[in-house]
Amino acid sequence: MPSWIGAVILPLSGLLLSLPAGADVKARSCGEVRQAYGAKGFSLADIPYQEIAGEHLRICPQEYTCCTTEMEDKLSQQSKLEFENLVEETSHFVRTTFVSRHKKFDEFFRELLENAEKSLNDMFVRTYGMLYMQNSEVFQDLFTELKRYYTGGNVNLEEMLNDFWARLLERMFQLINPQYHFSEDYLECVSKYTDQLKPFGDVPRKLKIQVTRAFIAARTFVQGLTVGREVANRVSKVSPTPGCIRALMKMLYCPYCRGLPTVRPCNNYCLNVMKGCLANQADLDTEWNLFIDAMLLVAERLEGPFNIESVMDPIDVKISEAIMNMQENSMQVSAKVFQGCGQPKPAPALRSARSAPENFNTRFRPYNPEERPTTAAGTSLDRLRIVWRTMQHSVTDIKEKLKLSKKVWSALPYTICKDESVTAGTSNEEECWNGHSKARYLPEIMNDGLTNQINNPEVDVDITRPDTFIRQQIMALRVMTNKLKNAYNGNDVNFQDTSDESSGSGSGSGCMDEVCPTEFEFVTTEAPAVDPDRREVDSSAAQLGHSLLSGSLVCIALAWQRLCR
Repeated sequence: MPSWIGAVILPLSGLLLSLPAGADVKARSCGEVRQAYGAKGFSLADIPYQEIAGEHLRICPQEYTCCTTEMEDKLSQQSKLEFENLVEETSHFVRTTFVSRHKKFDEFFRELLENAEKSLNDMFVRTYGMLYMQNSEVFQDLFTELKRYYTGGNVNLEEMLNDFWARLLERMFQLINPQYHFSEDYLECVSKYTDQLKPFGDVPRKLKIQVTRAFIAARTFVQGLTVGREVANRVSKVSPTPGCIRALMKMLYCPYCRGLPTVRPCNNYCLNVMKGCLANQADLDTEWNLFIDAMLLVAERLEGPFNIESVMDPIDVKISEAIMNMQENSMQVSAKVFQGCGQPKPAPALRSARSAPENFNTRFRPYNPEERPTTAAGTSLDRLRIVWRTMQHSVTDIKEKLKLSKKVWSALPYTICKDESVTAGTSNEEECWNGHSKARYLPEIMNDGLTNQINNPEVDVDITRPDTFIRQQIMALRVMTNKLKNAYNGNDVNFQDTSDESSGSGSGSGCMDEVCPTEFEFVTTEAPAVDPDRREVDSSAAQLGHSLLSGSLVCIALAWQRLCR
């Protein structure tokens, strides 16, 4: 015999004994409740046909009821499940925003790096041939380190770029002086003259500023999307407290127990329940809003002159220009290095005789800018520019979506409670469930946040014990916001630059008067006087350099043409 049958017999028998003879007793039917309860997927064996005494209820009013103990337990779990689903559904927009945009931006940045490396390789193979292939690891290492930085590696961009130019100088110094033998110590001395002599012109300085700004912004923005995604995913998976579960049951399913399954909660009643249950989530809002503001700032960098596409697409041309500068000034550079590092030892005669033709005679094969390098998939780099234009639209799109996600956590109670499937709405304040009966809800609405729930009439909230999990998310947002602000100013939070060139002082736009112009200034200096005892060696180097000048200028012109497209 179901437990509710005995519960019906005893109170009804007592009632019949106390009533005068002939009195008409009609217990209220639980037909509507049975129908609604069964629609939830529960067994009808749990529910009585008529109301029973409610002394056994632990959450709902202990009056005559259609709920048994088993029903109250099951409906309590159902209310918990529905609340968790409501929070997850309500935060779906912000979660999908971060998930989808992270995937899109990350794929683009990775493809951009791969194509920039292939473009440089194709151009340099055509232009420099075997000389490039014999020294290609210098350039491969550059892109390896750029990729490692982008993917979160512990790479100091400025130091890495300085090392690249120093290594390139060592290799080129040997190529333009094949008549000498250079020891490792001598080449180390040569590399120390990189900043002083500026053998590559102004390209390294400008490229360093452009690359660091662009990569810091790109990496930090994608990291921000990752953090936003993780925080949104974690916070949307709520674990309601016992006090919250009691309040949810009372709000959502105690109307069933009172025989009013179609009556929905009053809107203000719902707000107080949700504000109590989501008090800790609301405290996330302040740090979340600061994080969104910082993301919007860095998004501006992705649209500006130092965006990663405008830096990486012509990087092959810029490095080629630097090489041309070195070749044009080879005599001056060599003379100053010899003066500072000492006269190197002559190379063996056989090697010296072979070096010049091997290194120089076929050095320049003019690069045709119309022969555009293609990706491994066989599509032109023009495709990547189309992708970038799409990405620029995506930047605009995500900026709008980021703005919409502000205050998302403190707005959760309002978003949930305005759902017509949850509450009776604001227009029906008299015919709604107030926690006890179908009537107006009178208590005032609580403010947002944990400390404001001290007098919440619906949810028992311990304001002295903040949720440690939510506090961890607040800290994660705080750290990321700091990184984003640094990235906006052109600073990597792990490697604060102390130089004047890119310290981020000033407007923080990354655009300085002497840097912003896209034109490159070529270093040209007068040839230094040559000592009599070195005239023979240097005159041969001069003839070699002059024989290359016309070819160098052709390559520079073509490179310049491509840069200005």
